[in-house]
Amino acid sequence: MNDSKSDKQRTRGLVVFDVEGVLLPKRRYIPFEATRQLGFQKFLKIVFYGLLYEIGFSPLEKTLRRVFRCFKGHTIEELYYYYEKLPLLPETTEVFKNLRMNGWKTALISSGLPEIFIKDLASKLKADYAFGLNLLTINNKFTGEIEGTVIKKNGKAIILKEILNREKISRQHCVLVADDRNNLQMYPYTSLRIGFNPDFMLSAKTDHAVTGKLTSILTFITKKRKLKPTITRNHILRSAIHLSGFTIPFICTHFLNRYIVASLIFPVTLLYMMSELARMVGMTFPVFTSITTRAAVKLEPYEFAAAPIFYALGIMLSLILFPPNIGYASIAILALGDGFASLFGKKLGGTRYPFNKSKNLEGSIFGFVFAFLGATFFIDPMRAFIGAITGMIVESLPTPISDNIAIPLTTGVILTLTFI
Repeated sequence: MNDSKSDKQRTRGLVVFDVEGVLLPKRRYIPFEATRQLGFQKFLKIVFYGLLYEIGFSPLEKTLRRVFRCFKGHTIEELYYYYEKLPLLPETTEVFKNLRMNGWKTALISSGLPEIFIKDLASKLKADYAFGLNLLTINNKFTGEIEGTVIKKNGKAIILKEILNREKISRQHCVLVADDRNNLQMYPYTSLRIGFNPDFMLSAKTDHAVTGKLTSILTFITKKRKLKPTITRNHILRSAIHLSGFTIPFICTHFLNRYIVASLIFPVTLLYMMSELARMVGMTFPVFTSITTRAAVKLEPYEFAAAPIFYALGIMLSLILFPPNIGYASIAILALGDGFASLFGKKLGGTRYPFNKSKNLEGSIFGFVFAFLGATFFIDPMRAFIGAITGMIVESLPTPISDNIAIPLTTGVILTLTFI
């Protein structure tokens, strides 16, 4: 038998995938597709429950039970219709084909989607295992109750351990690809942990963080040659929009009162939120949808893009909460520091922080330089130095709060204290 063929047939190990946020859009989810049928009130409830989980105020099982209770009375066919509207993220099929050809077993383990849907997805991707939660039904109608190992404490870990035992695969040959902290329970049973657009906890604890294309995970699994990062037109437009925030302090000092500017940003932000909700259901919103589509990066074209909302909120709070010069300096540090840290970090970054695999030293250095220069327009150099250092420390840390809010607020507080 040919040695290369035999090598490919041999099972190299197991690659476990989280589903939401890795294979399917994270901020899309079934409720976005079912908004019209559920009603706006139930939709807001679902968003609220999700927010409570994200900030750690509600455990996963309790959150899921609250969310799925909103679907009580719907048939399985209706729920399946909503699921089918969720787009598969780019390159997913290519990744599974590559792993299969190289002898890897694959498993999908989801705690947020029904198992019947996960099995359907596994069939399309030719994955070996599929696990999700179970829907309780009466006469084919969903009762609003869910059950299953995956929603229990350490449920994913229990399932993974069973798969490894069944396949006789050791943890040294097990890889995990996930995006959020709910998957930390599987870490003891894996030797390679890849965070795909990871949240703050996985950014700190994962072995490698991938913030671009899903095929990038193959670099670490199959030792595929790593491609040099590229900056697309979308990245350039996104950065230009982010950097344009630096004009806000000058508008406030030369044309309009800062409170008026903040009051003008608020309705624009509401319009943007409406445009994103419309985009999620396949509708277009004048101007906003076009800009979002052209400036979206990573997974944003496929999910609700929340970053601009946090950015606007960070600017508004800086204008309202802090004395003028401090608020303006904080905005400059956010716009220039964070903006250039992202741009240069993507192009030149190579030294990843051990405490945050999603950020790099090179990005922070360039971010500091521009943040410092921007802040000197509004405060003295010493305080600009303090503010820029503070902003870039916050930018580099894995936190549950968006950088667009954490950077200006933390910087504003520190600068206020230096003026006392």
